[in-house]
Amino acid sequence: MESRRYYERSLVRSILAGMAIGIGGCVFIGCSLPKYNVPWVGSILFAVGLCSVFMFGFDLYTGKVGYAVNNKIDYIPYVLVVILGNFIGAMVLGYIAPVNIAEFSSTLFSGKLEDVDYLRVLFKGILCGILMYIAVDYYKREKKFLAAMLCVPTFIMAGFEHSIADMFYFWAGFFGDASAFAFSEGLLFLLVVLVGNAIGCMLIPFCQKFMYEEKD
Repeated sequence: MESRRYYERSLVRSILAGMAIGIGGCVFIGCSLPKYNVPWVGSILFAVGLCSVFMFGFDLYTGKVGYAVNNKIDYIPYVLVVILGNFIGAMVLGYIAPVNIAEFSSTLFSGKLEDVDYLRVLFKGILCGILMYIAVDYYKREKKFLAAMLCVPTFIMAGFEHSIADMFYFWAGFFGDASAFAFSEGLLFLLVVLVGNAIGCMLIPFCQKFMYEEKD
C-alpha cells in the first residue's frame, strides 16, 4: 500500500512538472510568433518552467533520470512513472494552449520531423541532457536558479532537444492540426529524445565515479 501511494504521489508531481514545462513552452512559442519575433526572450522566460519544478519539488524526467547512476534497480519504475506523468501534464497544456500557439507548435514540431536524422536527434538530446543535469545538480547543491537561467536558454538557442518540451510541442501541434505530422512518427521522435536525454543526464554522474581520486 505504501509503495502504491509513493507512485501515486510521484505521478501527481510528474503531471505538474509536465504542465510547468508546458507553460514554459507556451511563453517561448508566444515570443517566437511573428507578432513579437523575439525567440531569445522566450528562451529566457522558458526557464520559469524549470524554476517552478525546483521551487515546488515536482518530478521532471530530466531532473531525475541522471541520478539512476547512483540508485538501485528499483529506481527505474519510478522514472517510468515520471515519464508518464510528464507526458500527461504536457498533453493537458497542449490541449488548453491558445489557438495561435497550437498552430505554431504544429509548424514547429512538423519541421522537426522533416527529413529527420534520428542519430542527430539523439546527439541533440544528449547535449540537452548534460545541460539539464548541470542545472538540476547546481540547484540541489546551492538552492539557486542561476544554472537554470543559463542552461535553459543555452539548450533552446543551440537547438538541442528536451523531451518534455517536445512532448508539449507534440501535443499542442497535434491538437492544433492533427494532420500536420504522423502521430506514430512523432512518438518515435520523442522516444529518441528521451533516450538521448537519459544518456546526457547520466554522463556526468557516471564519469564522476572514475575521474576523481578517492579520498583517504
